[in-house]
Amino acid sequence: MAQFPDTPNYTGFNTPSRIEADIENLQHTGEIPPELDGAFFRVQPDPQFPPRLGDDISFNGDGMITRFHFHDGQCDFRQRWAQTDKWKLENEAGKALFGAYRNPLTDDESVKGKIRGTANTNAWLYGGKLWALKEDSPALVMDPATMETQGYEKFGGKMTGETFTAHPKIDPDTGNMVAIGYAASGMHTDDVTYYEVSPEGELVREEWFKVPYYCMMHDFAITPDYLVLHIVPSIGSWEQLEEGKPAFMFDTTKPVYLGIIPRREGLKDEDIRWFKRDNCFASHTMNAWQDGTKIHFVTPESKNNFFPFFPDIHGAPFNPQESVTHLTEWVVDLASNGDDFAEINRLSDTFSEFPRIDDRFTGRRNRYTWGLEIDMARPLNLPGGSASGAPMNCLFHKDMETGKEQHWWAGETSTLQEPCFIPRSKDAPEGDGWIVMVCNRLAEHRSDLLVFDALDIEKGPIATINVPIRLRFGLHGNFARSEDIGLKVPEAA
Repeated sequence: MAQFPDTPNYTGFNTPSRIEADIENLQHTGEIPPELDGAFFRVQPDPQFPPRLGDDISFNGDGMITRFHFHDGQCDFRQRWAQTDKWKLENEAGKALFGAYRNPLTDDESVKGKIRGTANTNAWLYGGKLWALKEDSPALVMDPATMETQGYEKFGGKMTGETFTAHPKIDPDTGNMVAIGYAASGMHTDDVTYYEVSPEGELVREEWFKVPYYCMMHDFAITPDYLVLHIVPSIGSWEQLEEGKPAFMFDTTKPVYLGIIPRREGLKDEDIRWFKRDNCFASHTMNAWQDGTKIHFVTPESKNNFFPFFPDIHGAPFNPQESVTHLTEWVVDLASNGDDFAEINRLSDTFSEFPRIDDRFTGRRNRYTWGLEIDMARPLNLPGGSASGAPMNCLFHKDMETGKEQHWWAGETSTLQEPCFIPRSKDAPEGDGWIVMVCNRLAEHRSDLLVFDALDIEKGPIATINVPIRLRFGLHGNFARSEDIGLKVPEAA
């Protein structure tokens, strides 16, 4: 019997869903733009079986991929498991075999040495494929039309690193997918791989380099010439795991680094510039760009650790006030003779995370950004508990050129999941399009998909699509046009 623990990670809105389903023509209010033709994919950690050790963090759930397919003014729903090696082994056994989050020492002996990835962090579209990503394993590839799992992508054996990022980028100039893999030679190592993949799916570059120390390298940025990687001390070690401590713990005594890594073949460690600053927390990136010899990098920054489930390594209690993140610009100058930052500029007083841009401007100076906002001044009632650790109750939009901000509140009993920008057309101006995002209706234990005019979010959703089931809190998602992923029905001759 599947008996999940009576803990906050597995009860209320966080109760495992475990639903694979197909629903055509979801009920909606408002108007779905008829020119919106494509699919929004997102992923949620959703455990197939109760945790092996009695409890676990939500980040360790199996990947469940959701697809919202827009066409002809309607939206169809499909949801499938990402069938990782872990999922298959446990499905066959009828129980959990893998233990705690990122701790192979807690696994059943029968799965020692197997790939532990859960494919639960990002649903990414590239080269006509759906990439179900988790950064401690290779990328899992699925068919975006059928949503059947095809297996782990090793690029015909050309990929020698053990891991592949959850946050790839697409270079708008070359069309290449740029990625990293940290702990590339094994857990807790300081080896990182830099990959470039062509639109045809060929691994055209794999370069290895070392970082100042091992840590969670969840995201990064690119410019036309550089990979930009921030090193922030959410650190781990075998000693932590042996002592039963979390896989990552935050160390306030370590400095933070920004690596400017040339995107070229034959990369050597001495080619990398490492700039250093005082301790802070930063995880996701908004974007980066070059301006002469200067590199600009924007990230939500907080004074201290954002994740309460990855505690302070020295035993200090979690500090909610110091976990507040604000969009912040880090500037370094390649013409300088030292390793100090040139500037650190707070760009907003809004408490926000999960920043997104019009991805066509990746690595270029962008004007617009969207994200999730936590506004504690708004009325907040979380029946059944929050869908996530932080009550992200507003959609946030900022015009980086004028400084103007917009905010849309989801309501007293609702929270939001990461937004995704969809351009109106391939050649539409920056920001001309829509925002789609999942809204958690906590009081009703169900979900909505919201569609906004991207540059006018304060007027509220132009369409609200009712999902008759509850979607657990998901992490990241992306959009692809129907014709790029095999969903476009050929016209009759």
